[in-house]
Amino acid sequence: MHILVTGGTGFIGRALVPELLRAGHRVTVLTRSLPEPPPATFAMVTDLADLDGDVDGVINLAGASLADHRWTSRYKQEIVDSRLATTRKLGAFFKALARPPKLWVNASAIGYYGNRADEALDERSQPGTGFAAELCRDWEAAAREAAGPDTRVCVARFGVVLDREGGAYPEMARPFRFGVANWIGNGHQWLSWIHRQDVVRALMLLVERNDLEGVFNVTAPEAVTSRGFCEAMQQVHRTFLRVPMPAFAMRVLVGEMADELLIGGQHVVPAALLEANFCFDFPTLSSALQDIELQSFAADT
Repeated sequence: MHILVTGGTGFIGRALVPELLRAGHRVTVLTRSLPEPPPATFAMVTDLADLDGDVDGVINLAGASLADHRWTSRYKQEIVDSRLATTRKLGAFFKALARPPKLWVNASAIGYYGNRADEALDERSQPGTGFAAELCRDWEAAAREAAGPDTRVCVARFGVVLDREGGAYPEMARPFRFGVANWIGNGHQWLSWIHRQDVVRALMLLVERNDLEGVFNVTAPEAVTSRGFCEAMQQVHRTFLRVPMPAFAMRVLVGEMADELLIGGQHVVPAALLEANFCFDFPTLSSALQDIELQSFAADT
């Protein structure tokens, strides 16, 4: 298949593109600027008009990070536009072609469910409220509208993706590397996580299985609480202090983002992946952390 990837140079895209190539797919990455020198194994374009030949599948990962900046009105608009405008632009382009893509995989996030305390949430659960929930709901709707009537659409609602090379993990691990074990607020909020390697494998499953469509929670089968994450981290880091991060301090530090992404949480179940017989390489947090820390040790030596 010829697959167009947006966000191909991002945290997930950097790991996904090599796997697509290994599986024999032809890959084109849509990017804002071309690197110098260009990659030798796949194409990169800054404009859809520069695509070489028909596209069989779209994997849409583009979007400004929710956690990179404080949620000012301007940055919230950038978050929205980077997702919705890109998705609608893709849809307008491909709908004008005689041969639209057969597959559309679109990123989303478990923020779709909002903060739901201890409620176990699967793909049938209703959307929540708040900025992140509304963003995910609108992005998913834009993807379904952008895809043609004969296009297989898969929506991947990502949990907190863990890996040493980026995402949330380096910041989450920082205090533990200095010997300080901590959690946020009361520590009872749920963290639905997944190893980046399993994210890539799940996306590959959606690409290769023509019988799969609809929404997929891309999370590990065993969510943990913030305190549970702390305890698991203490198994791979020697710590000397246990110091919780008060909720009010997080609100002062990062503002509105704190309540939606840090103090609250979701207990998400990957029911659709499990029904598709997806086998996780890292089903438990302890196995994921051991792998990530082993990678970190190997990179540092």
